[in-house]
Amino acid sequence: MQFHHNGYVSTDPRIVPAEGYGINRAEELPDEMDVLIVGSGPAGMLLAAQLSQYPSVNARLIESRDKRLEVGQADGIQARSVETFQAFGFADRITAEAYQICEMNFWTPSKDKPENIVRTQRTLDDAHGISEFPHLIVNQARVLDYFAEVAAISPGRITPDYGIAFVDLEVGEGEYPVSVTVRYTAGERRGEERVIRTKYAVGCDGARSGVRKAIGRQHIGDPALHAWGVMDALAVTDFPDIRTKCAIQSKDHGSILLIPREGGYLFRMYVDLGDVAADDNGEVRKTPLEDIIAQANAIIHPYTLDVKDVAWWSVYEVGHRVTDKFDDVAIGEEDKRLPHVFICGDACHTHSAKAGQGMNVSMQDGFNLGWKLGSVLTGRSPESLLATYSAERQVIAQNLIDFDKEWSTLMAKKPEEFDSPEDLGDFYVRTAEFPAGFMTQYTESMITGNDAHQTLAKGFTVGKRFKSAPVMRIADAVPAHLGHHAKADGCWRIYAFADTDRTALNAWADWLSNDPASPLNVHTPKGSHFTSRFDVKVIYQQGHHDVEVPDIPKVFLPKVGKFGLVDYEKIYATQADSDIFSLREIDTGGAVVIVRPDQYVAQVLPFSATDELAAFFLQNLTVNTP
Repeated sequence: MQFHHNGYVSTDPRIVPAEGYGINRAEELPDEMDVLIVGSGPAGMLLAAQLSQYPSVNARLIESRDKRLEVGQADGIQARSVETFQAFGFADRITAEAYQICEMNFWTPSKDKPENIVRTQRTLDDAHGISEFPHLIVNQARVLDYFAEVAAISPGRITPDYGIAFVDLEVGEGEYPVSVTVRYTAGERRGEERVIRTKYAVGCDGARSGVRKAIGRQHIGDPALHAWGVMDALAVTDFPDIRTKCAIQSKDHGSILLIPREGGYLFRMYVDLGDVAADDNGEVRKTPLEDIIAQANAIIHPYTLDVKDVAWWSVYEVGHRVTDKFDDVAIGEEDKRLPHVFICGDACHTHSAKAGQGMNVSMQDGFNLGWKLGSVLTGRSPESLLATYSAERQVIAQNLIDFDKEWSTLMAKKPEEFDSPEDLGDFYVRTAEFPAGFMTQYTESMITGNDAHQTLAKGFTVGKRFKSAPVMRIADAVPAHLGHHAKADGCWRIYAFADTDRTALNAWADWLSNDPASPLNVHTPKGSHFTSRFDVKVIYQQGHHDVEVPDIPKVFLPKVGKFGLVDYEKIYATQADSDIFSLREIDTGGAVVIVRPDQYVAQVLPFSATDELAAFFLQNLTVNTP
């Protein structure tokens, strides 16, 4: 964490001074605003936290509940989400309170006594080393708390407006084209309706989204006609793996997905309740808790489960649905108008809970949209950038649905339907990259380039998230992870991986600093410093003792803050025992890696491709914005 650059800070450095709309923030929901977020779930709260980094953007979040969520249904936090938490500054704190999944065990009927279950397989949760971040279990309510804290202490000072529900919206013309009708659900104004006008509205209001309905979007898909009971329980049991994630399959009673919860005692069980008749009309959802507990005991025989307390429980039917489009522009009319209403999270995609994807994918929806809204509303990018949200995320949602259908179908299979008892475990290990959140790959667009120069940095796949690696900070010999320094601040990242003798690097750095065609000169507002738009770093092939700070080009040593102090945390060397050039297969002739504000690799280029670098940013950034 960096601070003191504007003077000595003796208080919590995470709390930065309020700016723009964060100063004397209006308590009452205004009549007009830039962005209205509907719903304070994972997508909505991340979106608020992201937009709070843009204090000149007037963004508000409404929630029909009268207070914060106390018990959330979702609990699985995949490694990509923890990586995202790092960008928002709370990965370490939430990891400390969470349960960390390190292994997953598989139980199937005994060959000798099939009425009993036996452990048949133990697997590492991340057998392939996909990420340095852990797989966590923590209550969704705590995730929302952390994002709410970020939004509240960032310059924009966004806090949820509780007790206000979405009713309907219409899209018209003018500076504030979206008219949103809201209703107060709590307090003295309960029942009162009013109309809010906004430039953009975002529906993060769940599977029964009113915003989705208002823009005529269709939730397409079918139920799987299979029901599960889920409970967060405290119990005394002789089942030996109660504190390990398990997939448990019985001979005649179905299966259980067991997930230990944070705190050391609580655990969650997804209990198989079997197939549901097409004409059931929701009757299965009336299954009593006692029946779910009895079914769990039948499945884990010969072990027993003496449930002492249940913090939360529910019955749900698996459904796989994805919305036809994630904004209000009709299919086929993308060239005629730009979007002003968006949907995120469960409003876009619903599926089973057993792959642990709901909250995770929802947050990535919010991350994808947040920086784009912020960039457009601050004049950094053209409004056409917003069309890339639906184009990118709808494909990802469909991939999620396809994966979840396969995983949930396997979980519901009977043991005799598998070729081998190890099949389920093998699938879990083989497909680990997808549920971890790292299979996402965006295709070529105005913000993602082509792979013509991919061979220069094979480990940084264009379109996929920037996979961090260890480096050494030159100025202070502190080991670091290169990607962990990236913040959710809306900046584009430009990583310069130096050539062996630094000749190409130095020539490129001179161009980046001084040439009128350099993105730093073309896209930085007059009167501002380029660090308000770009985060430029260098990584040398040599060790940190072999690079002298005075020899480093000044573009990598920017002067920041009101005193013009030098930022020494943008210059790196390789670690002796963990060479990033080898780990990420970077050409010794050097490479430039451009990374989007949401941590996805946008382009890989040689140092000689300055025209290509300039042309890339001309696609997605405005010229010398005021």
